Amino acid sequence: MGETTQGKPRRGHGVSTAYETLKGEILELTLAPGSPVDESELSKRFGMSRTPIREALIKLANDGLVVTLPNRATIVAPLDFLDLPNFYDAMTLMYRVTTRLAAQNRTDEEVQVIRKLQGDYADAVAAKNVSRMIEVNRFFHSQIAKAGKNRYYIDLFDRLLDEGRRLLRFYYSSFNDELPEVYLDEHEQMIDAIERCDVETADRIAKQHADQIVRQIQSYIVDDRRLNAELAI
Repeated sequence: MGETTQGKPRRGHGVSTAYETLKGEILELTLAPGSPVDESELSKRFGMSRTPIREALIKLANDGLVVTLPNRATIVAPLDFLDLPNFYDAMTLMYRVTTRLAAQNRTDEEVQVIRKLQGDYADAVAAKNVSRMIEVNRFFHSQIAKAGKNRYYIDLFDRLLDEGRRLLRFYYSSFNDELPEVYLDEHEQMIDAIERCDVETADRIAKQHADQIVRQIQSYIVDDRRLNAELAI
């Protein structure tokens, strides 16, 4: 059913293939921030017309992973390293407030969804599947925000989580893609506090979790001379 009568993939399949491949390469930093994205080259690479490539790029733009410049050239979305301190502050605050609210307002069904996402995350960690780790981590924390039931926080946190996905690549790289179990356990502690409706513990664990991520990313960026040179920090 996924193919035409001529045996060629349907266009939707082509869009999905290009989108998922490019998304993975952007999140993995294989495609560097600020690097050009050429429709013609991608069309040749994927063996498809420019129409599905263009549709895939629109989806990536909606994800905030590519941007179109005024001259209509498309590039991988840059990372603003000078603004990272403000990003860290906002992210840490949102980790705390959404986790506190989840502990106050969660339902049993929402806790089950959060635990399911944590199981998916643990599987990705065990498999050292960094792209999957980044994606599931995003949905894990977004689901916690949803359990808090403040739509303004949900929208803001989702945007911050999306913007921070490539920074998580640095985070996992700092561990050579082998996340220590202690940091996986922080997710479990967070869920336990939410389930118990323990607001203060939820806040403390969320802050601890955010702080260690920020420290690890900061250390990796400072210490990795090669990365600094490539990204012209």
